[in-house]
Amino acid sequence: MFKKILVPVDGSESAWRALEQAAILAGKFEGELLVMTVIQPYNNAALLAVPLDHNIISKSNADLEEVGKNVLALAEEKVKEAGFAGKASYEIELGHPSERILAIAKAKQADAIVLGSRGLSGIAEFFLGSVSSKISQYSNIPVLIVK
Repeated sequence: MFKKILVPVDGSESAWRALEQAAILAGKFEGELLVMTVIQPYNNAALLAVPLDHNIISKSNADLEEVGKNVLALAEEKVKEAGFAGKASYEIELGHPSERILAIAKAKQADAIVLGSRGLSGIAEFFLGSVSSKISQYSNIPVLIVK
C-alpha cells in the first residue's frame, strides 16, 4: 500500500514527528522513505525592491544549502533512532516548497506524503496558506499531516 513515502522535513518539531510516523508506516508496509528538504534560494526576481550585492546573495544561498544539508543529516539520525531498517534516500531540492514537494512526489511515484503541520489555522492560514494545506489540497496521493 505505502511502498514509497515522501517525507519533507524542515527542522521543525512537527516535521520530526512526521518523520517518525513515516518511518513507522514504511516499516509496517516494508516501504521506502524518500526524505527531502526544500530550500528557497534568493533570486533577482524576489529581490527587485531590495538592492543587495550579488556576492551577498550567493553567500546567502550557500548558507541555505548548508542548512539544508544539516537538516538532512539530522533526519538521517532520526530515522536510525526510530529503528527503521529499510531503504531511505535523502535529497535537497531548490524552489518553492509546496511546488517542489508535489513535483518530487509525482516524479518519484510516491504512494503517500507524510509531513508536519506548522499549526496555522483560521485567518492566518486563509491569508498565508501553509505548505501542508497546499499539499493536501493539490496532491493526487494520500497525505498524512502530523501535528
